[in-house]
Amino acid sequence: MSAQTGAREIVEPSGGDTEFVFFSGKGGVGKSTVSCATATWLADNDYETLLVTTDPAPNLSDIFEQDIGHEVTEIDDIDNLSAIEIDPDTAAEEYRQETIEPMRELLDDEQLETIEEQLNSPCVDEIAAFDNFVDFMQSPEYDVVVFDTAPTGHTIRLMELPSDWNAELEKGGSTCIGPAASMEDKKAQYERAIDTLQDDEQTTFAFVGKPEDSSLDEIERSASDLAELGIESQLLVVNGYLPESVCEDPFFEGKREDEQAVIERASEEFDADATATYPLQPGEIAGLDLLADVGGVIYDGEEATVEVGSATDVDTDQSVDVEALADPEAVTEQLTPGEDTRYLFFTGKGGVGKSTVAATSATKLAEAGYETLVVTTDPAAHLEDIFGEPVGHEPTSVSQANLDAARIDQEKALEEYREQVLTHVREMYADKEDTELNVEAAIANVEEELESPCAEEMAALEKFVSYFQEDGYDIVVFDTAPTGHTLRLLELPSDWKGFMDLGSLTKGAAPAKGDQYDEVIETMQDPERSSFAFVMYPEFTPMMEAYRAAEDLKDQVGIETAFVVANYLLPEAYGDNAFFANRRAQQEKYLGEIKDRFETPMMCAPLRRDEPVGLDELRAFGDEITGLSDLKKREEEVTIS
Repeated sequence: MSAQTGAREIVEPSGGDTEFVFFSGKGGVGKSTVSCATATWLADNDYETLLVTTDPAPNLSDIFEQDIGHEVTEIDDIDNLSAIEIDPDTAAEEYRQETIEPMRELLDDEQLETIEEQLNSPCVDEIAAFDNFVDFMQSPEYDVVVFDTAPTGHTIRLMELPSDWNAELEKGGSTCIGPAASMEDKKAQYERAIDTLQDDEQTTFAFVGKPEDSSLDEIERSASDLAELGIESQLLVVNGYLPESVCEDPFFEGKREDEQAVIERASEEFDADATATYPLQPGEIAGLDLLADVGGVIYDGEEATVEVGSATDVDTDQSVDVEALADPEAVTEQLTPGEDTRYLFFTGKGGVGKSTVAATSATKLAEAGYETLVVTTDPAAHLEDIFGEPVGHEPTSVSQANLDAARIDQEKALEEYREQVLTHVREMYADKEDTELNVEAAIANVEEELESPCAEEMAALEKFVSYFQEDGYDIVVFDTAPTGHTLRLLELPSDWKGFMDLGSLTKGAAPAKGDQYDEVIETMQDPERSSFAFVMYPEFTPMMEAYRAAEDLKDQVGIETAFVVANYLLPEAYGDNAFFANRRAQQEKYLGEIKDRFETPMMCAPLRRDEPVGLDELRAFGDEITGLSDLKKREEEVTIS
């Protein structure tokens, strides 16, 4: 299947003002590949093109096979094409300095220290990235600017805080992205940028995903969030489907049938002007020839070239012994509790299989005799689909002894959180007789602040924290752990460590809540009580995104990674041809890199024909995963002793 009519017309500039193409998608779906191929195709069609990535794990340099970095760089052997890899840490620091520098002569040391604390908000990282979008959206020297990694609905909503800019500026308040006064000269720029994003004549918004139902579900949810902000999705690229010619056994024939069904669903259900597809290659896509192939397929309707090669292409010096990498005993030790409840956190980007791994682990731990609760904070919340049973907002029993499950309903959690905050604020000011304070206006201001996407994160975190008070469980398994980003919200300069400081209203509120959060953070930092595991599959982008997130957790919050989960490992019993031999060699190379980077025990999980659904299949899958397969024996040993 090749490009549908319309992909070319969608991305090709009309010849007026600079136009913009944004590619969005989870890590590891081929977003950078499609972005690079699009930029190359545009340049080859004589459009002066700039390619920009704000991806924290950039691989433009690898794809183009030349150094790029934090400065605009001309791409070798392609006229009309330049690229830049924006370093998010550098961008955030530049934003902080630009914000605070004009205030140094106006404020005392204590005031400056408060502002510096505000500017350590994780939201500032997102605003800094958006600042770079704004800079490059004012680049008249280019016909088109292609962005690898688009601003999310979360980021764009931050631009609307506070929605009444003038009122906030006049009262000199603060926001989760810094003092309101520093926003004054940004206001018009941000508003123009959002207007441009909402203009489908000047801006194309494209999603890239894998041929999997879960990937398409996430894209549809993200597209819906953007549509609510007036931004329409115009192009969907489904990347990495199995070529028919290499599927020579029932295992991969079945997987290809499933993928084709997802592609059909995408073309029928996803509300985009065009859908295009590109097949999986035997190795990583790099170099101009392969980029030209991708661009030709998506935009010119050409047939894809899949150079399978032969097994002799495999670099045997790079191969590793997968079984030797796994450390079942060390993983099992991280899974099982001591005298106190153990908390297990499975985290990772969308599409890496963390929900399945979390549910499988919980099922096997319950089977081993541990009272287990599994909780999902994932917006997709498909534990119900995995267990094949209803899973509610509060813990409910599933048809497995010792096993309960719950999913945090974000809308309910946010409503509970809003009510809690507003009730507390009303109580704070109920007996105030300060004539200068307009209590109703103050409450209205808090209500506005509660529209922040940060409030959604804090609401989920509030519910998340409540599970640390659940009695009667040996183990609580979290599907989707709070990120360093979310946990850093607790470090904002407010005496109430459960809410961002958007003014003075929450100051001094509920100090006991702060103590409770401190205890939870301390529990998560304690390797005897908690284990954080990053789930990934052995490719460059999932590995690097997981590594960066793990480093962020360690540096910002003091939480060490306990073990890693390498998922979707190609089975040796199927795919006996050169295509899969090369894919296995690539996986082995990255498994070695994962081991070197993380220096932790590794749990290995094989690729399955179908995702396991129901308790019987979860138990069977658990028997194939290193670290889970011998839990029963270990529990018997504990019982005997």
